[in-house]
Amino acid sequence: MKMAWKEMKKSKVKFMILGSIVFLVSLLTFIISGLSNGLSQDNAALIKDLPDGQFYMAKDANETYNLSRIDKSVQSKILNKQENAVAFSIQMGFVNDSRDKQHSVAFVTSTDSRLFEKAGPGEIILDRTLEKEGIHKGDILTNNQFSGEFRVKGFVDQKKYSHAPVAYINMEDYKEIYHVNEMQLIFVPNENQGQSIAGLQSFSNKELLNTIPSYNAEQMSLNMIVWFLVIISGMLFAIFFYMMNVQKIGLYGILKAIGLKTSSLFSIMWSQMLFITVIALVLSIGLSQGFNMIAPEGMPFSLTFETTVQLSTIFLIIGFSGATLSGIQIKKVEPLQAIQQGEM
Repeated sequence: MKMAWKEMKKSKVKFMILGSIVFLVSLLTFIISGLSNGLSQDNAALIKDLPDGQFYMAKDANETYNLSRIDKSVQSKILNKQENAVAFSIQMGFVNDSRDKQHSVAFVTSTDSRLFEKAGPGEIILDRTLEKEGIHKGDILTNNQFSGEFRVKGFVDQKKYSHAPVAYINMEDYKEIYHVNEMQLIFVPNENQGQSIAGLQSFSNKELLNTIPSYNAEQMSLNMIVWFLVIISGMLFAIFFYMMNVQKIGLYGILKAIGLKTSSLFSIMWSQMLFITVIALVLSIGLSQGFNMIAPEGMPFSLTFETTVQLSTIFLIIGFSGATLSGIQIKKVEPLQAIQQGEM
């Protein structure tokens, strides 16, 4: 460790350059990952906040939830058999406030369940983001496809679907707006494996999210960027330490000649890699968490502790792998040959 520290002090400019690059790459990775998680919540918090379980939709809907129609007899059979099961529907729509301003919402209705808010006839429960748009409890809202009016019963936190605030309404009001009698989906919580039910197809939470076109495309693009950045950081470590090792072939030969083991030389390199990476990660984590405070209002950003730990671990593994690959040449160094090369 002393040798590693002495070398870093002697060549501090080189190591500062590498540390700066790793810091910038990791910071960008954390920020993009935070945006990815934030957009994920903004796109499908309604589904993501549900416990693990199985969703069922009609097979002939071709994995498109808004085309699904579940037969009432099948629905009754499942709900009677599964105590905590719930049938629900989602459709995009809008409401008009007292100033006749239109607000996009995702209308949601369901059978009785603690997993979904319950609204009575003529009542509506909204995601709290609409409160910031000037809608208050007790306000009257309208919809061009609904003969009556909606009175705002209250607000809920972090309930979004397809980047629109959720609006819970009564089942009969929903049927009038969309002229349907069947529900789209059935959810059975705490069910690990889907049952074989005639005419229905089962999905896990993750599988259902992937049937939402906007969610799948959005997350795939952002995750691809994150992984490219992680791979780039590994390549940076490999290239940097490779170039450093080429310059120190003669030194390695002398150290081996006086009895220093190859494992000790690798330890020096790993210590340097760990020191650089840890400092870069600490700085990037601190700044990425602070980014949420200065980000524009309304920007979806969510960097959880679990995601931070996962990405930090991946960066350490990638850095270790890149440094180790670049150090394979250390093992091949022959003391006499290396000394002669160093003299040339």
